[in-house]
Amino acid sequence: MEAVSAVATTLFADRLAEAVERKRSQLVVGLDPRSDLLPVELRGDARLGREQAAAACERFCRGLIDATAPYVVAVKPQIAFFEALGADGIRAFEGVCAYARSADLLVIADGKRGDIGSTARAYAAAYLERSLHGNGEPVADALTVNTYLGRESLRPLLLACRREGAGIFCLVKTSNAGEDVQDLILSDGRPLWHHVARLVAEWGEDLVGERGLSSVGAVVGATHPRAIGEARRILRRAVLLLPGVGAQGATPADVARAFTSGPASALVTVSRSVIYAFRVEGGDWRTAAGAQAARLKRDVWTVSGW
Repeated sequence: MEAVSAVATTLFADRLAEAVERKRSQLVVGLDPRSDLLPVELRGDARLGREQAAAACERFCRGLIDATAPYVVAVKPQIAFFEALGADGIRAFEGVCAYARSADLLVIADGKRGDIGSTARAYAAAYLERSLHGNGEPVADALTVNTYLGRESLRPLLLACRREGAGIFCLVKTSNAGEDVQDLILSDGRPLWHHVARLVAEWGEDLVGERGLSSVGAVVGATHPRAIGEARRILRRAVLLLPGVGAQGATPADVARAFTSGPASALVTVSRSVIYAFRVEGGDWRTAAGAQAARLKRDVWTVSGW
């Protein structure tokens, strides 16, 4: 990457490391609100129309933030569930992000965005830059991005990382199967995702903060424990974002090798197993989510070795 202007604010990786060490947590709760799975007290409103459904989903997410904030360092709202509710859903998404920030949580927008030229620039402005938002803050601290469109698609996002103190998490080895693309064997015998991981490491070299971690992170599925170790060896300074613990079948023990670069060098994301814990455990949905988050926080911190 070509040189860009000096860093204007604290790097995302340093803010993340501070939060991890202060809270002794590497847990991120994914906010995936579905109208048909909401608690009974909210589900009725959600059936009245799209506006009411968006409002119910926002109330649900705010309640989850209140319940889990003591145990997590960030929330990861999945943009698709809000987009499904149209303009009302987008307003709810922005409201949820602002509420999480007010609870002193980092926000990782899960959009898996990626495109070239002016479109990539617009994604950076929409999620990671301050200029378009009246409160002077970006919508999110970090954004998940589709790496498989190549370097050009990430250039505006990398500039936002430097100028705005933002972060990105690049898809490398995702928690779904993905063998038909990510595991394709190259002429040198390596899988394609290894090549992508090396590119991500290169792109993040200029964004390493004082804690030794880069603001260019990588998404590696916890459902592939062997791949986690391989990714860690390639991406020594990247923060690994690890989806798949809980409903997708992975356990905290599966991610232990991700933390060898420091306590903040990996984040474990949990969604359904926390936010819909009440559907299994019964009782109050906020209490169930908080209890599950507290347990997973302890389990992940223990296996991380820190």
